[in-house]
Amino acid sequence: ITGLACGLGIEGSGWIAGRGLVVTNAHVVAGIERPQVGRGGDELASVIVAFDTKNDLAVLRVPGLRGRPLALADPERGVPVALIGYPGNGPLTRIPGRLGGTSAFVSRDAYGRGPVTRTVTAIRGVVRPGLSGGPGVDARGRVRTTVFARRPAERGGYGIPSDLVRQTLAQADGTGPPLTTDCART
Repeated sequence: ITGLACGLGIEGSGWIAGRGLVVTNAHVVAGIERPQVGRGGDELASVIVAFDTKNDLAVLRVPGLRGRPLALADPERGVPVALIGYPGNGPLTRIPGRLGGTSAFVSRDAYGRGPVTRTVTAIRGVVRPGLSGGPGVDARGRVRTTVFARRPAERGGYGIPSDLVRQTLAQADGTGPPLTTDCART
């Protein structure tokens, strides 16, 4: 997912959650009027149809999108996952990881405001910039978490548990009006 937000080039990852719907992070698309979804000349224009700043989730409607939607499954401690995305806006990458616990903690929202209490799933593995919005997929192809941050100066990171993704998807049936958002970076 790429675009321009307040004069800056922004990139991140996402995954197909339903017919014409892509899940990503709110911070990936914040301030982008028409996020582009795809790679190598096959980019499709999209619109933001759900935007949750507290949980750092966004849903995009992407007309003409092809691909199989991924199912959701709840995160479980110790489950191995592949962290899938485009770190550094490079090629599609799969990085092995393992889920840690899911719990509430005090953090900041997608705009860096806080404190907010949010529920996150710990991820063990190499979480690289650009994986934001990408799925943590189990051996059966189910999304167990959606990556949103890496741990500073450490291996690992954090993901958004599937129940929060389900709630955001329920708000975005894909037919609502496009949303406008403010830039996350100034």
